[in-house]
Amino acid sequence: MFGTHFRIAGVVALAATLLAGTAAAQEFTARIGHLESPQQARHQGLEMVADLVKERTKGAVEFTIYPAGQLGQAREMNEGVQLGVIEGTVSPAAFLAGFNPAVSILDVPFLYPADREKASELRSGPFGDAVLESFEPLGFKAVAIWPNGRKSFTSNKPMESVDAFDGQRFRVMDSQVLMAQFNAVGASAVPLPFGELYTALQTGVVDGQENALDTIATMKYNEVQKNLLVSGHGANEDVVLFNPAWWNSLPAEYQTVIVEAFDEVRPKVEAIKEASQDKALETLKDAGMNVRELTDEERQTMREKMYPKARDAYLAQAGEAGKTIVDAYEAQYKKVTGEN
Repeated sequence: MFGTHFRIAGVVALAATLLAGTAAAQEFTARIGHLESPQQARHQGLEMVADLVKERTKGAVEFTIYPAGQLGQAREMNEGVQLGVIEGTVSPAAFLAGFNPAVSILDVPFLYPADREKASELRSGPFGDAVLESFEPLGFKAVAIWPNGRKSFTSNKPMESVDAFDGQRFRVMDSQVLMAQFNAVGASAVPLPFGELYTALQTGVVDGQENALDTIATMKYNEVQKNLLVSGHGANEDVVLFNPAWWNSLPAEYQTVIVEAFDEVRPKVEAIKEASQDKALETLKDAGMNVRELTDEERQTMREKMYPKARDAYLAQAGEAGKTIVDAYEAQYKKVTGEN
C-alpha cells in the first residue's frame, strides 16, 4: 500500500516536473517580422539567430520568424513593435527615419571604409552603440545593426571620373542627406518613389540612380541603363528592434544571449549578401553593361567631397542626438582607419 502510494506520488512529481519544464520552454516567445523573402540574407540570418537563442536558453526563448511582409509593411511592423502588437522586427534603416531622424546617419555616403572588417568594428563599437541608443526614447529596444549590401551608381551618361557627375540627374529617396550627397559633386538629386524609377530611367526623367547590385539586377535596370560604377559608397543597413516591455521582461542573461547571437551571426549575413552581390555583378556584366570599379584614389576624392556636405545635412535634421552620433563616429573612424 505504502509502495503504491509512493509510486503514485513519484509519478505526480515527475509529471509536475515535466509540466514545469514545458512551461519554461515556452516562457518567452517573440514574433519577428521582416520584408525579405526566405531565400534572402536577412531571413537566413534570423533563422540562425533563432536556433542559437533557443539552444543557449535551453528552449526558454523562442523566435518565430515571419518573412515577406506577413505581419505588414515596414511602417506597420515598426509601429507594431512600438505598441507591443509584435515583439520584434528587422527593418531597413531607410524606413526608420520617420520614427528616428538620428538613424539617417546611415544614409551618409562613404560612412564605412571599403574594408569589411573595419566596417564591422564601427558597427559593433561606440558608433554603433550610439545609433542603437538613439532608439530608446522612441519606444524601441535596438540591439544590432546588420549589413544588407552597399550601393553603387548607374547612369546613361559616362561616370569615368568624379567630375563626370557634374550636371547629371540622379533619383534619390526623399532624403536631405542623399540630396546633399549628389549636390556635393554637382549632380541634381530628384526624389522619386521606387516604383517609378524604371520608367524615369527609361524616359530620361533622370540620368541615373543608386542601389545595391542585386537590386539593380532584380529590377532589370540594365535594360534602361548603360553604365555601372561599382562604388560601394552607400551602406544599406538593417536595425534589429524589439518591444521594450517584452525585452525588459527577459532575465538579463537571456538578453545577453540574444545580443550575442545577433552579433555572432552578423558576419554570416554579410557573407550571404556579398555572394548575392557578386552573382548580380556577373549578371549585369553578361547583360552588356559598361562596368567600372571605383579606384581607391577616386573613393578618397568622392568621400572628401560628399561626406562633409551629407554629414552637415544630417546634423541639421538630427539635432543633439545626431551630434552625439557624429562625434562618436568621427572619433572611431579615425581610430579604425587612421583617416580623418
